[in-house]
Amino acid sequence: MYTTYHLTSAQEINSDIIDSIKATFKSKPITIIVEEDEDDFELTTEMKGVLDERLQEDEKTYLTVGESINQLNKKYGL
Repeated sequence: MYTTYHLTSAQEINSDIIDSIKATFKSKPITIIVEEDEDDFELTTEMKGVLDERLQEDEKTYLTVGESINQLNKKYGL
């Protein structure tokens, strides 16, 4: 089981959060990971490779955004 707390500032951490964690997990072992939210998104090398491949495709075969979404909806029920 896991629980995620999203805080707008580290200053929001208070005893209520600690008490909630204690009540939820009781005497079970837990791991607490604190990470800074980052708004920056970086493309991986793999993602860049896929985009580069797409740029090499023939423009005559391009799908519009709407067509792409429709096909994804049909195939994956998104």
